[in-house]
Amino acid sequence: SLLVIICFYPFLNVVAYSLSSNRAVLSGSVTFYPIEMQLDAYKEIIHRSQIWTSMRVTILVTLLGTGLGLMLTVFAAYALSKDKLKGRKWISGMILFTMYFSGGIIPTFLVVKNLGMFDQLTSLYIPSAVNVFNFIVMRTFFREIPKSLEEAAYLDGATDVQILLRVVLPLSMPIIATIGLFYAVYYWNDYFNALIFIQSPEKFTLQLRLRSLLFEGELGAAGNEGLAQQVMAESLKMTCIVVGTVPILAVYPWLQRYFVKGVMLGSVKG
Repeated sequence: SLLVIICFYPFLNVVAYSLSSNRAVLSGSVTFYPIEMQLDAYKEIIHRSQIWTSMRVTILVTLLGTGLGLMLTVFAAYALSKDKLKGRKWISGMILFTMYFSGGIIPTFLVVKNLGMFDQLTSLYIPSAVNVFNFIVMRTFFREIPKSLEEAAYLDGATDVQILLRVVLPLSMPIIATIGLFYAVYYWNDYFNALIFIQSPEKFTLQLRLRSLLFEGELGAAGNEGLAQQVMAESLKMTCIVVGTVPILAVYPWLQRYFVKGVMLGSVKG
């Protein structure tokens, strides 16, 4: 219980700051509940059309990135979990190599630019389509599925693709939900790739937009300047954190029952 309180208190404090009055924030009396509750900071953020545009972009990137990541991870992990695949160890070694060594920011930028993805939403999910850690966890999970199930399907005339779709995937919902959550959280929270590859303001992700609001003076620019002057900067910062965090937190309860089971089944044995 103490650990839960320690972990949960900072988030409650952020929410309380975003809902408290300017006087309460200045006095430093805000703890884990709002004082003189008001919604001025949320009104200032929500009334900006850029926030909603960036929200749509982030949702689109998260859905596309998660879907693509799951598809590629499932195919790669299933194929490389089979001992009969020739060159399996060499291919796995090449994939693991990228987990420890990368080309760096500049080579990655040049590749993305030369492929015509610069300032395109594809640059936000195609270069990072497969996470090696997620691949390892899912491959380990597939190895633990009884081979007798697949052998029975082979005797019934099923192909490898049919076995994957009709036998393996229905048994793999815990790991699929877990890896899907990992990918979704990554794409939702990612702003660095958008910072490097995206220039057009209408293509800003939510995290990049909130960063602009916080660090580039957009809070005092355009929009309701009178209201922006009344709302404390600290309250606006906390509001930005809440706006960027709550949507992905709302997804977690739906996948929570799969989460622990999926991670344990996919990582206990190597």
